[in-house]
Amino acid sequence: MSAMYRLCVMILVGGIFAGGASATQQTSKPSPADRMLAEYFQSETKKLQDQCLSDIKTLDDWKAKRPAYKQQLLEMLGLDPLPAKTPLKATTTGTTEHEQFTVDKLHYQSMPGLYVTANLYIPKGLTKPAPAVLYICGHGNVKKGGISYGAKVSYQHHGEWFARNGYVCLTIDTLQLGEIEGIHHGTYRYNMWWWNCRGYTPAGVEAWNCVRALDYLETRKEVDANRIGVTGRSGGGAYSWWIAAIDERIKVAVPVAGITDLQNHVVDGTVEGHCDCMFIVNTYRWDYPLVAALVAPRPLLISNSDKDTIFPLDGVLRVHEKVRRIYKLYGAEKNLGLQITEGPHKDTQELRTHAFVWFNRFLKNEDPLIRVPAEPLLQPQQLRVFDKLPADEINTKIQETFVPMASQCSVPQSKDEWTTLRDGWMKALREKVFHGWPTEREAGPLDVDQIFTAEKDGIRLTAYDFNSQPHVRLRLFLISAANVRDPDSVMLGVLDEARWTQLLSAMRVKFENQLGDYRLPDPDLNAFEDLRKLLDAGQVGVYFCPRGIGAAAWTGDEKKQIQIRRRFMLLGQTLDGMRVWDVHRAIEALGQIHETAGIAPSIGADGTMGGVALYASLFEPQIASLALFRLPTTHRDGPIFLNVLRYLDMPQAVALAAERTSVTLPGQDASAWRFPTSVVESFGWDRQQLQIIAPPDRR
Repeated sequence: MSAMYRLCVMILVGGIFAGGASATQQTSKPSPADRMLAEYFQSETKKLQDQCLSDIKTLDDWKAKRPAYKQQLLEMLGLDPLPAKTPLKATTTGTTEHEQFTVDKLHYQSMPGLYVTANLYIPKGLTKPAPAVLYICGHGNVKKGGISYGAKVSYQHHGEWFARNGYVCLTIDTLQLGEIEGIHHGTYRYNMWWWNCRGYTPAGVEAWNCVRALDYLETRKEVDANRIGVTGRSGGGAYSWWIAAIDERIKVAVPVAGITDLQNHVVDGTVEGHCDCMFIVNTYRWDYPLVAALVAPRPLLISNSDKDTIFPLDGVLRVHEKVRRIYKLYGAEKNLGLQITEGPHKDTQELRTHAFVWFNRFLKNEDPLIRVPAEPLLQPQQLRVFDKLPADEINTKIQETFVPMASQCSVPQSKDEWTTLRDGWMKALREKVFHGWPTEREAGPLDVDQIFTAEKDGIRLTAYDFNSQPHVRLRLFLISAANVRDPDSVMLGVLDEARWTQLLSAMRVKFENQLGDYRLPDPDLNAFEDLRKLLDAGQVGVYFCPRGIGAAAWTGDEKKQIQIRRRFMLLGQTLDGMRVWDVHRAIEALGQIHETAGIAPSIGADGTMGGVALYASLFEPQIASLALFRLPTTHRDGPIFLNVLRYLDMPQAVALAAERTSVTLPGQDASAWRFPTSVVESFGWDRQQLQIIAPPDRR
């Protein structure tokens, strides 16, 4: 066995190619790790809550920052750069007549193949262009006999009311609940966590569909393009916020039950009642009042009911209070309204009536008595756009293309070109991918503390705890021959749940008393003996589980774990991204432990944790070597980092690491790693900097 391979096996406790042990079973009883996680989410949420608009003291402050905020929002919706405004190819497939209005059944393409099905309500007897309302549907699909008629059928009464009262109203279907059924629930229903890596959210598609809806309205002779408002409820309320914030053509906005703050979503758990379309990719770590502030000073009515469980009253009030400060700076408080009615999360008549009053006041300069209720008047078939769905639609796969990925990277031809690439990637990692990391000041002292030490049969096991950041306290296990006091090398294994179980199986043979706080698997004498044989006189093995794994694991079933990951996402982080930070801090902690201080560690990890360790090494001044088993060849397979695929993928990260330290990829197909291999060869780096080796012979 080669020295490098021996090192790799020791790091990972052996048996890697045989498949890992199963993860330790978790119970439903809250653990100390659960309590720390709750405190962490509270702390991080409060930080963003306190920062939101806190630096805006004057109108000049706001006007100076507003353009940058708008651009950040576009980026977080996946709209930077803005897609090309390609021909809409608007097509009316039929018209439904009512005695007071007509309904054009139409579709347009917000980009080629991205169809938006819609109904355009036009008052009869118009003699001049009328004010218009863009009505954006929420999650209220109508489906019969396997045919989706779109959410526009469920919300038809709004368009009909507007048309009966002198407005043109364009009601558009959503991506998921249109006649062509796309996906809103990528992360928690379909395990498409790579959406985070792409910087993709269906909120961006909904926002772009609204931008193109305004383009369409401007083409209609019946519409006064200077008097366009927007409204919608629930999901449609959220999309009303996006379009009102990013497009000044919206003159009046009434988002209904579509916004609350991070405290409700993250701490109180309302995120669990929402799909992915309700959230931006929070790269810049916003709280939601900042979205609302971008509407100022245009007329805005924040509308909600008082018993709404997914847009709770307290969060709505906090949003209103913060945005009111911005309206005050403009001297435009009359343009901001807050409507709270009694009731649950429901499309009530009380909510509708106040919206109608608001539009009459600010789009028509009128205040008539609302005499006509909003009620559905048509059958689903009368509003259906397609008899047959188009074969060229991309609605069902738009998540694959909506946000551009980094272009295919060719091997740089000069050191200057490589330097430009490297520095650009590192800048993107700091500012766009790991922007959710704390500063060193925010992270605070490591506070390294020895928890126990024990010696059995010539082996010493020592545990140290340290602070990765406030409310994240993690543990390092050091294993060495008992007679080692001044080791020559330190090998850090970054463990996933299977490797943690494997370590416990080995350690339980001799150190069960020290491991009594953990749920222990069966002891494995062979694993213990293998580890004993691998411990050379001058080596220390360090084993570490980042947050959410092993000793730091959270309780709960798969559904709970998914919602934990979504909370990280709302905070402008990902769980894997914060695990990279944990590894960084673990390496810093080793520098404060006597046995390991001053020794550059070698790092080994498997699978997704290999990717975590790889990226952690990019931020460390000295790493002796990396041994990364079964490293994913693309971030689509993990680890999941925010926005990373907009800038680079795993082969580029391996090249970055290989410039700094030797990288070994055991058991890999060399063809998947041509880019880093070519970079090493092109610049004459030592071939030991990147080694791709086959798995050991099992015979």
